[in-house]
Amino acid sequence: MSIDINEIERAMAEADCLVSAEEVDAALDRLATEITARLSGSNPLVYVVMNGGLILAGRLLPRLLFPLEVAYLHASRYGHALNGNLLDWRVRPTQDLRGRSVLVLDDILDEGFTLKAIIEHLKQEGAETVHSAVLVHKDHDRKAFPGMRADFSGLDVADRFLFGCGMDYKGYWRNAPGIYALKGH
Repeated sequence: MSIDINEIERAMAEADCLVSAEEVDAALDRLATEITARLSGSNPLVYVVMNGGLILAGRLLPRLLFPLEVAYLHASRYGHALNGNLLDWRVRPTQDLRGRSVLVLDDILDEGFTLKAIIEHLKQEGAETVHSAVLVHKDHDRKAFPGMRADFSGLDVADRFLFGCGMDYKGYWRNAPGIYALKGH
């Protein structure tokens, strides 16, 4: 399938900017302060969920001024399963998790089924604690369980088709510095 780059450019040109780059920076500063207060001194292992978590990690990790290890994982959910560890692992966690404090970084908590399954897997592998941090918490009631939230959330954003700051539109615009909503969605 060939991508029409004009469509990709048009999507950005017509998009609604919901969160400016400056507001994203302020949210990252808040996240860093909250994560530091909770996890500094715990020698955390930070797992970045690819591909969406890449931008968040690149912008957040330099704000965490304490010792930590960084690794990545890449998983998606099989089909539309609503529970359990039905993950398609592209890159599995490779570090020994026994007794470790783990922080999972991802771009967005939408419905949360994949994040929930990743957290369950890390706990089954022996992590002492598993925390989650997302830049965006999408406002809606379709979460993996009622009231689901990441331990650390930067911004609550409307239930629209979002891109920027790690979230993509057809594989593009993860690099956009703000958070945008596709026109009409």
